[in-house]
Amino acid sequence: MTGAFRLFAAIFLFPCLTEAQQLVFPDSAAWATWPEGKALQYQVHVTDASTPKFSIEGANGYGISFDSLGRFFWQPSFDLVDRITGQKEINLIFQAEWKDGRKIRKAKTIVLQHTNRPPAVDDLPVFYVRQGNNTYTALPDYVRDPDGDPIVFKAIPSQMPEGVTLSSGGLVTWLLSRNQFAALKNNAAIIEFIVQDQPGKEETRGRIRVAQTQLDLPPDLLMVPADSVFSLREDERVNLKIYVSDPNGDDNIAGVDFVSSDARIIKNVWKENSPVQYEFTWMPGYEFVNEADRQKRVEIIFFAFDKSANRVQRKVTLNVLDAENLEEKDKLLFQRYRLSLVQAKTLIDQLDENHEKLTKMYKQAKKGKKNRAIVNASLGATTGLSPLLLEIDQSRAVSALGGTAVLTMGTLEATEVIGKSKSDILDRMKVNVEIRNQLQVEGDNFARKYALKSARRSKEFAADREKLVPLLNHQKLVLLELDASRPAIAKVSDEALRKTFPDFGEE
Repeated sequence: MTGAFRLFAAIFLFPCLTEAQQLVFPDSAAWATWPEGKALQYQVHVTDASTPKFSIEGANGYGISFDSLGRFFWQPSFDLVDRITGQKEINLIFQAEWKDGRKIRKAKTIVLQHTNRPPAVDDLPVFYVRQGNNTYTALPDYVRDPDGDPIVFKAIPSQMPEGVTLSSGGLVTWLLSRNQFAALKNNAAIIEFIVQDQPGKEETRGRIRVAQTQLDLPPDLLMVPADSVFSLREDERVNLKIYVSDPNGDDNIAGVDFVSSDARIIKNVWKENSPVQYEFTWMPGYEFVNEADRQKRVEIIFFAFDKSANRVQRKVTLNVLDAENLEEKDKLLFQRYRLSLVQAKTLIDQLDENHEKLTKMYKQAKKGKKNRAIVNASLGATTGLSPLLLEIDQSRAVSALGGTAVLTMGTLEATEVIGKSKSDILDRMKVNVEIRNQLQVEGDNFARKYALKSARRSKEFAADREKLVPLLNHQKLVLLELDASRPAIAKVSDEALRKTFPDFGEE
């Protein structure tokens, strides 16, 4: 080859990147769009059989390997494209250089796409449980998504023991029964769950091993109601339910009891319903608080201990307020209620007897008017008086009165002369009936209105009771001339009192 030809060839091939030499890549449809994490490998060639030195530009920081022989290898890391962006363009310039100084360059763009990876679950720590309620919160610390995607936890019902719940945030709760806790002594349980990322829905299974706690824990004591301070009156009752459980098993409970700051609260207020359930029921009584103090504070401590002498306790403060003794008050009000009706009945019975007496007197007066009379005789003018001689028997002689005589018979009211008048009896009978009827009506109303003890507690009771006093001391009673020696209050049974006042209440 002549020198002129060589110069022409060099000018043509190197500066102008002649068509004779070009870089040859695989079909772009196969690798121009590439996912994260997948290895991309191919060989770059030139169009002729020469072996230039290959190099690449723009590959810094991506971990791309491209040697001088044109061998390309790249496994994109998963952190190059995030979930929000979705894809990223990687611009590369490939170059081939010969020893004689010739070069060719070719720009290529690889579209790298984000790859969603499933969540990763590390080896989870053992879930040590105790009898009763348990929570397990280690999941978020040992479960993660390599792409930083949000994750949710999903339960597998067939792999969940009874009583276990799993929240979407990874909180495991298990209310362990006595039998379940005992079963874990020899056989550990396994809880399986699913971790799912969002929104890609990639899933990974996880497992939690469950075993009995190895710690010697004190008992648990639950009180219902859970308040620590109670205020009550002397006539009110406080009822507290105590539930005891032991994290190491209920058979580990050695005793449950209480102590009080007041010695008057004795053990009969404490009842054992079962070895793990107790009840405290107490009513202070009206004598518990002195009237001068008005209230008294009592502290009660409920406690439970196990066989290892581990102890738990709950303190309750009771503020007992002085209260009116309703029981005694009701008894006193009933006595007043009954006494008023007894007084009314006593007077009613006396008026009934007096009415019978006046009725008899009135009948007697009417009978005297018909059968009683007075004979009145008087002498008129006397003409003479001489013996009359009989011829036959002279021993027989009569005196004769000459003249005229007048005989009159007049009828008078016997009651006007003997005893009292009929009109006075009638007046007294009217007064008797009037007082008796008023007393019966007011007594019936009083007995009906205050038959219940709750009604007698009202302020109206005393006022209505006073209304009976004027009738019991009616000013016209003196006109009836009742027996003053008779007691105003007689001994009357409830049955007899109810005959007079049917609505009388015995409570």
